[in-house]
Amino acid sequence: MSTYKELLQTAREFLKKNGIADADIDAWYLLAHVFGINRADFFMYGNEEALEDKALLYRELIERRASRQPLQYITGKQEFMGLEFEVDENVLIPRQDTELLVEEVLKVCDGKTVMDVCTGSGCIIISLAKLANIKNAVGTDISERALEIAGRNSKRHNVDVKFIQSDLFEKVVGNYDIIISNPPYIKSEELMSLMPEVRDYEPMRALDAGPSGLIFYEKIINDIERFLTPRGYVFFEIGYDQGESVSCMLDKARFIDINVKKDLSGLDRVVYARKSAR
Repeated sequence: MSTYKELLQTAREFLKKNGIADADIDAWYLLAHVFGINRADFFMYGNEEALEDKALLYRELIERRASRQPLQYITGKQEFMGLEFEVDENVLIPRQDTELLVEEVLKVCDGKTVMDVCTGSGCIIISLAKLANIKNAVGTDISERALEIAGRNSKRHNVDVKFIQSDLFEKVVGNYDIIISNPPYIKSEELMSLMPEVRDYEPMRALDAGPSGLIFYEKIINDIERFLTPRGYVFFEIGYDQGESVSCMLDKARFIDINVKKDLSGLDRVVYARKSAR
């Protein structure tokens, strides 16, 4: 039998030994996840013995984290825009950087029709539907399994979002005031250099964007005009070095008011533009 404090200390040391950068934080999150305790509980009861069956489960989850499985896939959840989302290996883990995309869309989406292409877990469109007054919210993805998760996330947050299984715009009908996408944007040659948590566990189809890293932007921009209302907005999340390239694509496609927004690290993260009125 082990106390909560002993379990936590052993887990921290094991994760550090296996090269987990956030060993202390991850060990604590998994302890809280398994035992359902908060910091106050831990300080009050940390010297008490933990139930052996839960202690065994905790050790198993720590071993999974030590093998570089992402914490979010182990717990099955991730926070985004202050909301909790279900995640597993069928969807990308929502990241804080993507919150900038949502924040920019929130400035203009009130009363608008909005579509999220490559929706994954649905975190973007669901957050918008939860936090804004959207007239019509739609999310599309090629992955049926991803859409199952997105649907459950929509029910969890009690928002009305329609999800469509579609390869980009293949099965899309109608026009939208705003179209958003956080598509795959990693160059194929860079995939193997990604950290193991991403390379070995997150869905490769949601990462690989061909030799240039720009193939999905090209496809979306080539087809998007017929799905946008006049002066409608397009918003993209981009890689840190793709601001100029995506902006040029939009300019070539005769979009106007093209802007690039930087994230908290000072790196290009979001590009948005408007369709002309003509």
